[in-house]
Amino acid sequence: MHDFIYRHQSPRTVFGAGALAHLEREIDLLGARRALVLCTPGQVAQARQVADRLGARAAGVFARAEMHVPIEAARAARDEARRLGADCAVAIGGGSTIGLGKAIALDSGLPILAIPTTYAGSEMTPIYGITEAGLKTTGRDARVMPRTVIYDPELTLSLPVPLSITSGINAIAHAVEGLYAQDSNPVMELMAEEGIRALARALPALHRDGGNVQARSDALYGAWLCGSVLGNVSVALHHKLCHTLGGSFNLPHAETHTVVLPHALAFNLGHVPGAAQRIARALGGVDPGDVAGALFDLAQAAGAPVALRDLGLREADLDTACDLALTQQYPNPRPLEKSAVRHLLQMAYEGRRPTAAPSP
Repeated sequence: MHDFIYRHQSPRTVFGAGALAHLEREIDLLGARRALVLCTPGQVAQARQVADRLGARAAGVFARAEMHVPIEAARAARDEARRLGADCAVAIGGGSTIGLGKAIALDSGLPILAIPTTYAGSEMTPIYGITEAGLKTTGRDARVMPRTVIYDPELTLSLPVPLSITSGINAIAHAVEGLYAQDSNPVMELMAEEGIRALARALPALHRDGGNVQARSDALYGAWLCGSVLGNVSVALHHKLCHTLGGSFNLPHAETHTVVLPHALAFNLGHVPGAAQRIARALGGVDPGDVAGALFDLAQAAGAPVALRDLGLREADLDTACDLALTQQYPNPRPLEKSAVRHLLQMAYEGRRPTAAPSP
């Protein structure tokens, strides 16, 4: 047992099929009277459903959430919240929408009620990210943590199966890095292992049948656990690479996490034997030395992308991506040698089943 400090941060969580029915009660518990409903352009119908439930307590709908939270969208949302006199934000959607709510809260302290419809996990964290001039800046601030989260598996039934798979592997990435975070603790390790297990069980079932409500529930349960881990421990190389690739090259968020995760894990694997054992158990008893390959196989078998080139990255961008990822380095179990990180990116670009680059 290693030394640790434990202090859990978590929003009030309401989980269950049909849980959206509790929305009005949860708004009352926040003491809110004018809620601005946030969504992406593609989720206006769900946002209108929420606004209709709230009736006179809905200040309006802001449907301009975007991937990686561009500073322009954040400023527009903040201005709209002030103009409408909103006293809370209801964010329905995935990481883009919840991230927009966080950008409002960072500036105004406005409380957020999150209704996740993907498995991204942002709703369980005090982590925010804003992209300006091609660079994504991330940080942690207690003001951006949602006060309440409503998890309703029925709201995820419309999430396309391909995005369900990549969103779920994105969630697994939070737990994987949580298992070898410098500030991990026994509670987070238990939650991480169980979160990986739930998602590893759910994703193949969703690949077979996207309308499987039990699999949707298992996936959302896993996302809650993995997001909770992300909210309570630090991250390492995997998240740094994904923030770089997303913010600087505008690659899709969940798909980028899906491609990079096996390679980032392979990079660190020889330095994290305890984490490898837990991941191996969660994946159904695979060889701990091959957990990175097993995650690659999980993604590939479910039809998810496994190569950065298929997401629109150019091979000519790999050197720049490597240099950017090595600035302001995150703590990582293995030292971040430039040649090894560059090898990792090349493997991910080509979509090869991962192996760890040798240390120099």
